[in-house]
Amino acid sequence: MAEIKAGDVAKLRKMTGAGMLDCKKALEETNGDFDKAIDILRKKGQKIASKRAEREATEGAVIAITNKEKTKGALIVLNCETDFVAKNDDFVKFAYSIAEAALEKMPADLDQLKELTIDGKKIGEEVTTQSGVIGEKIELSFYASQESPYVISYIHPGNKLATLVALNKSGVELQVAKDVAMQVAAMSPVSVNKDDVPQDVIDKELEIGREMALQEGKPEAIVDKIAEGKLNKFFKENTLLNQQFIKDSKISVSDYLKQEDKELTVNSFVRFALNN
Repeated sequence: MAEIKAGDVAKLRKMTGAGMLDCKKALEETNGDFDKAIDILRKKGQKIASKRAEREATEGAVIAITNKEKTKGALIVLNCETDFVAKNDDFVKFAYSIAEAALEKMPADLDQLKELTIDGKKIGEEVTTQSGVIGEKIELSFYASQESPYVISYIHPGNKLATLVALNKSGVELQVAKDVAMQVAAMSPVSVNKDDVPQDVIDKELEIGREMALQEGKPEAIVDKIAEGKLNKFFKENTLLNQQFIKDSKISVSDYLKQEDKELTVNSFVRFALNN
């Protein structure tokens, strides 16, 4: 059996992030072969991930970033089981590295993101490995991207909530863009404008409006009109451009953007919140 030096154990730990004892055992088991030792540690991670698959990973980090030019952005969610792990610097750093890989390659979906590599390792496999390193279920559960003349990101303190907002024009004042991203974070709109609201949501709101009107004893002849009125109120409260601006309730978000530029508007947005 090859002699396992402390330096080799430290090197493997640096390469994998696994515990010192686990690294030593893996090297002993593989007679000092680093590649095989890494495989053993990865398999340990897979075993733990499988064992804990029934556990819900509801904590974690929501990370949203943009490129330097602010023309594209990526938002990812890396879940874990406990808030203790979610606040760990290494865990947050790992989440950021995934977001940066997503931003660089702009994959089409979550599955493609998991196939990308960081330092030569597939992201999906590295997430599994980290389950073994940390000792609890780790899951990459969500990914979305935005590409537009101007994209702004916002992460609420604590990494539990983040947004990406795509604006239709470049050269926007940073504070204006950030205000809109924070509006999305705070008010959780369902869509950019009323034309973007899914038809099933509209149908549900109309049904609720009619039912409420009937329960209030309103004449059946005007029930549909009342329901339409309630739907318009829903649009005003739940579509981004029509919402009251959180910094000035006398104007809408659309009005606020037009103060910056009459043609400025929002193309799309992404919002994700943990435990919300």
